Amino acid sequence: MRAHPLATDAVLALGALLCMVVGSFADPHGPHGPTFGTRTPELFSLLLMVLGAAALVFRRRRPRVVLAVTAGLSLLELTTGEPRAPVAMSAVIALFTVAAHTDRPTTWRIGVLTMTALTGVAMLVGPLPWYAQENIGIFAWTGMAAAAGDAVRSRRAFVDAIRERAERAERTREEEARRRVAEERLRIARDLHDVVAHHIALVNVQAGVAAHVMDKRPDQAKEALAHVRDASRSALNELRATVGLLRQTGDPEAPTEPAPGLAVLDDLTATFRHAGLPVRVMVQLDRDRDPLPSAVDLAAYRVIQEALTNVRKHAGAGASAEVSVVRVGASVEVTVLDDGGAGPDPLPGGAPAGPDPGDGDGEEGGGHGLLGMRERATALGGSCFAGPRYGGGYRVHAILPVA
Repeated sequence: MRAHPLATDAVLALGALLCMVVGSFADPHGPHGPTFGTRTPELFSLLLMVLGAAALVFRRRRPRVVLAVTAGLSLLELTTGEPRAPVAMSAVIALFTVAAHTDRPTTWRIGVLTMTALTGVAMLVGPLPWYAQENIGIFAWTGMAAAAGDAVRSRRAFVDAIRERAERAERTREEEARRRVAEERLRIARDLHDVVAHHIALVNVQAGVAAHVMDKRPDQAKEALAHVRDASRSALNELRATVGLLRQTGDPEAPTEPAPGLAVLDDLTATFRHAGLPVRVMVQLDRDRDPLPSAVDLAAYRVIQEALTNVRKHAGAGASAEVSVVRVGASVEVTVLDDGGAGPDPLPGGAPAGPDPGDGDGEEGGGHGLLGMRERATALGGSCFAGPRYGGGYRVHAILPVA
């Protein structure tokens, strides 16, 4: 019916024509109720019924025009028909259509006008007394048609609103799911970058030391290789923990060890001291009495890890670093300073420790380290600043809200 509305209206018009024709042969004033076959409609009344039914075929395309046409045919029948034929049935259907496809104020105006016109003409001009049941029937049927059409329109609007809300909620859920997936990907990418940049830099430095002193000082080379082993094992453990988040149901059990945080800050700085970078640490917060949220704890650890990795790779020879973690009101401030050293830091064997194009030395070099630190701080509602210090060196300062 929705695919072929014109054909549907044609079937409806045919049914209405049959009802009008059958009703025109009935006499409602028989001795024992309505009787059939006691009267015959005039040829002009049959013509009006056919025209009214034909107009109903286009009731959804031009509802107001069809109502005007059918109402005019009904008025013509009410003033001339004897016996009267039910041509007004077509006007009732047309009024229902108008009410179902317009707003309530328009329905009231058009409905009252149609009821008044048809009922008034039937009572004042027609051959029957004004109180005849046929006249009251016209008033009742036109009123019910307007009310039924308005009810259908209201229900259709209600169903459409429910459907639109459901579709909007579905789109919102899909957008929220995509946003969460993007945020999780970004977080995992930051973790992977921090792990790889830190540990691989240390492995590179210690491997260079081992290669340089292998022949002359094997004991020092052995110690450097031990640091390489520890750094690589730590990198593998952190990579396993991070990638474990991507496992699906039924995959092998993911690691249950906690994510790194300030509790293992001493272990982190020890790896840099073994790599030849003096690091001084100052922590002014009570993690036992007022523990930090896990997201803030991890972000502070990653900021320190990335900043110290950049110091070790890009600061000059003899550079040293200072790390401070201070609780200030509702925030934790993390600061990493370095003095810049005396110049480029050559590795043993002559390999320079220049900037790595893929590392986090800044956006200009195509890296993601500083960007990752800023994203971590911004995700928690904080901020992160990184830039050169007056007199030499570099400074990284992050403010991480605890709430």
